[in-house]
Amino acid sequence: MTVIALGIYEKALPQDLSWKEKFELVHKLGFNFLEFSIDESDERLARLDWSKEERHAFRKVMWETNSRINTMMLSGHRRFPLGSKDPAVRKKSLEMMQKAVNLAVDLGIHNIQMAGYDVYYEDKTMNSRELYVGNLKKCVEMAAKKMVMLSIETMDDPFINSLTKISHLKTQIKSPWLQAYPDLGNLSAWPENNVPQQLESFDGNIAAIHLKDTKAVTPDYKGQFKNVPFGTGCVDFEGLLRELVRLNYNGSYTIEMWTGDNQDSDPIAEIKEAKRFFEEIFAKVGIEQETVND
Repeated sequence: MTVIALGIYEKALPQDLSWKEKFELVHKLGFNFLEFSIDESDERLARLDWSKEERHAFRKVMWETNSRINTMMLSGHRRFPLGSKDPAVRKKSLEMMQKAVNLAVDLGIHNIQMAGYDVYYEDKTMNSRELYVGNLKKCVEMAAKKMVMLSIETMDDPFINSLTKISHLKTQIKSPWLQAYPDLGNLSAWPENNVPQQLESFDGNIAAIHLKDTKAVTPDYKGQFKNVPFGTGCVDFEGLLRELVRLNYNGSYTIEMWTGDNQDSDPIAEIKEAKRFFEEIFAKVGIEQETVND
């Protein structure tokens, strides 16, 4: 039996709750941790500039509710990408990274998930790739100094959509503080990926895993990478989770949903259904969730 920690993405929760209410709800729903979001919105980017008092208050609520955050999901680089042709945007992207590392240290977060885009709203070029790799190296140096892990997510974008591509980046940036954060949905949606072989070949690079369903990319369909109900997409969760048990993966899993951010009518019911879906699979493949401490 493999014992793991199971988390829920912050954007799945109702968004009108205080932090204390969010942490208490995470426990009530049966999760071990919350995944913290720094996305491209002004509201969430502002968290990077929290004052010392705001950080202290947040930590205090975490301690009082016996909560933890395993990962900061830093998707704000979509708006301010490391590979941008604009020097001012690249400067902003590196400032964001340093602030994210400092915030992670202050909040006790050990892993920052980075979105694997060279650029998102700009045209991709060989130059955008080179700028991305050079600036990623600077990001890893920032994180290493504070002993914070950076893990690159396999994306809904062909730039980095496989563990193979992350492994190649690691040949260019040789650091134990740069690892992979595979999204089983994103990996499965790209037809060129043999997902079981990807996991077998690069399991030593995996820091954490996202559980998300997707619909596959085809020659005449761009795929669907968000808001696919679990069990209706292309991901063979039972097969892949059984394989991860065999590979002795002991890291955490996070259920990635956007029900709260989507303003769905009953996000809590949808979270409960998603957790039930995975509990049934966990029981089949030999995964046990660690005890949730209230």
